[in-house]
Amino acid sequence: MTQNRTEHTNVDKAATEEVPPATFPIPFSEALRLWFKLGFLGFGGPAAQIALMHRELVETRRWISEKRFLHALNYCMLLPGPEAQQLATYMGWLMHRTRGGIAAGTLFVLPGLCFLITLSWLYIAFGDVPLVAGLFYGIKPAVTAVVFFAVYRIGSRVLKNNLMWVIAGAAFIAIFWLNVPFPMIVLTAAILGYFGGRMYPDKFKVGGGHGAANKSYGPALIDDDTPTPEHAHFRWRGLMKVAIAGALLWSVPMAILMGLYGWDHTLTQMGWFFTKAALLTFGGAYAVLPYLYQGVIGNYGWLTPTQMIDGLALGEANPGPLIMVVAFIGFVGGYVQALFGPDLQFLAGAVAALLVTWFTFLPSFIFILGGGPFVESTHGNLKFTAPLTAITAAVVGVILNLAVFFAYHVLWPAGLEGTFDWLSALLVVVAAIALLRFKRNVLQVIAASAAVGLALQTFVL
Repeated sequence: MTQNRTEHTNVDKAATEEVPPATFPIPFSEALRLWFKLGFLGFGGPAAQIALMHRELVETRRWISEKRFLHALNYCMLLPGPEAQQLATYMGWLMHRTRGGIAAGTLFVLPGLCFLITLSWLYIAFGDVPLVAGLFYGIKPAVTAVVFFAVYRIGSRVLKNNLMWVIAGAAFIAIFWLNVPFPMIVLTAAILGYFGGRMYPDKFKVGGGHGAANKSYGPALIDDDTPTPEHAHFRWRGLMKVAIAGALLWSVPMAILMGLYGWDHTLTQMGWFFTKAALLTFGGAYAVLPYLYQGVIGNYGWLTPTQMIDGLALGEANPGPLIMVVAFIGFVGGYVQALFGPDLQFLAGAVAALLVTWFTFLPSFIFILGGGPFVESTHGNLKFTAPLTAITAAVVGVILNLAVFFAYHVLWPAGLEGTFDWLSALLVVVAAIALLRFKRNVLQVIAASAAVGLALQTFVL
């Protein structure tokens, strides 16, 4: 009897040792600290941010199982918008309902927003100082290499057959030579993918890029067989509530802007433009950058080409989603145009930065809080891969156009009539080799290029 009791105790003890190092439900305060931490450490773009989230949630804390994590990630990859921020919102919602999703998504971007507003002001105030000019002289070629690297990285994943190459090439021609608006390219690719996927399904199949979901890191608090939480069950009433709330959160600020300033005012136009941008970011932040420069530089004139390149450089060196570059666009546009008068330029820039951030990220919260219950309740396969594959192929051509645009302004700063900048060209090549051959991350390449640029500005130029 004693022996059996001892064996039973040992079994219980062994089972207890396998329990994740936290209690269920997960304390909300502990989750808040984690999201704030991830917001500060989220350097390196979406891949690095998702890997960091995976390490914290799946491997270290074991709050979420591998399969549940990847199931959520696959849904976020289908959506327009920043997938890492959406994944954080999804995880926060799954653990702590709506308040958890809002808190996670907000804290994931808040540090980066604060940093970028500060950096934007420093850029405007001290951008012509030789020290800062030298740093940006080195950073701009690195950013050009990063965009070309994005073309390679996305292209190697999706351009698996001749049809995908044709779509990418047609998209490049459409935006480079014909100046077709980016939304039209996305819509055309989606229609082509929708019908093409039914006629030639094998042409639109692209292997998953997130690995198999059969790896286990031990039992998780929300495991593969954990019942779906009550709040995660799909209900039409819940979806309608989220949709109505989202519509109000969008329409009320827009109505206030129109009432105060009218439709043609810069702030109103920023709200409308960045709402459209938020709904067109299939394929990640690099996919929407061509649409941003087409509108921000070509249509509205809020930034110059040089400022756009500098803003992307700051965005790459900033924690949080790369799409946070919209805060730089808003700040510089509001500051330079002195929307509130010459004595309140910083306030105008800060308000514009907050405004565009609101309109850019609001759809992501609606997609997750509204669509999350459907994904959790069904655990089914989403059948949108063919249109999205075609869109991603088109995005490769569009990003190539952006890379050419950056290269032109970096290598011929005074136009084709001016002198070719051989030093910048050399920096582009070296940065590309560092990314492709030596697998250095974006932050390392930009930091090293900034140091080289400063040295060149000090001792050579």
